[in-house]
Amino acid sequence: MTGRRAAVAILILPAGGYLALFFGLPLLLAFLGGFGLFTRGADTGFTLEHYRTLFGTRAYRDGLWFSTYLAIVPTLVSLALSLPLAVALAQTHPGQRLFNMLYKVPLVVPGIVAAFIVMTMFDRGGLAARVLAPVGIDLPKLVRDQWAIGVIIATAWKAVPFMTLIIGGSLGAINRDILSAARTLGAGPLATFWRIQVPLALPGITAAFLLTFIGGMGAYAVPNLLGPVYPLPLSVHMYVNAFERNNWGLVSAMGTVLSLISIAVLLAYYRATRGMRTAYGGEAR
Repeated sequence: MTGRRAAVAILILPAGGYLALFFGLPLLLAFLGGFGLFTRGADTGFTLEHYRTLFGTRAYRDGLWFSTYLAIVPTLVSLALSLPLAVALAQTHPGQRLFNMLYKVPLVVPGIVAAFIVMTMFDRGGLAARVLAPVGIDLPKLVRDQWAIGVIIATAWKAVPFMTLIIGGSLGAINRDILSAARTLGAGPLATFWRIQVPLALPGITAAFLLTFIGGMGAYAVPNLLGPVYPLPLSVHMYVNAFERNNWGLVSAMGTVLSLISIAVLLAYYRATRGMRTAYGGEAR
């Protein structure tokens, strides 16, 4: 028994050591750095000043909420577009091969290039405004507006094919006999989608949602180019405090708070999807 336990420990040691070294240790150092411990810069020693500064400064508080907004809203928009797109791609139709190739184009476009594309298209005096002006249509402000519409467009444009690939893989793994049985029992396409396909594809949907959300929480280039002058996302404040003010303790505090928000969203999402699985008779995870 002891030999078996030792063998199991040896087998998991490489993977466990890798996770601890490259994931656990940086997170631990960021957490401790928020309290002034093991951080870069001149100031060291335990302190709560970094968190007092973070939550006591209006610009940082607004930046925290804005970062959360820029993570949640584009992710929900992308998910709403990716779900029907993944279902459509699973069907056989003329031009399917060409469509499968074209919808993946944003995957190879860097985020900063996508931001400049949106700026060229939708900024005041941009291509879309010049095309629509002769017919009397005046576009609202979409770049550097208070609702960060340009950021949402650019982020969703990049995220939709990524999410569609993941969700499409989960939908493709569903046994077709289950879908045929649902149709035989009288379920229409919409009922089959919501009551069968979505619950069974939830692992893929969850992975796509969380990966896109976490990327949005730390986005820097796109919000900095297309977002409003105020508030700035916390990622921009982190860059300024790190490389212009050398305040790495405050940067660690900001990173810790962003990580905690991501964990909270993760738990809330799992709770919501577990309820869906239970309601529709799926497997609770």
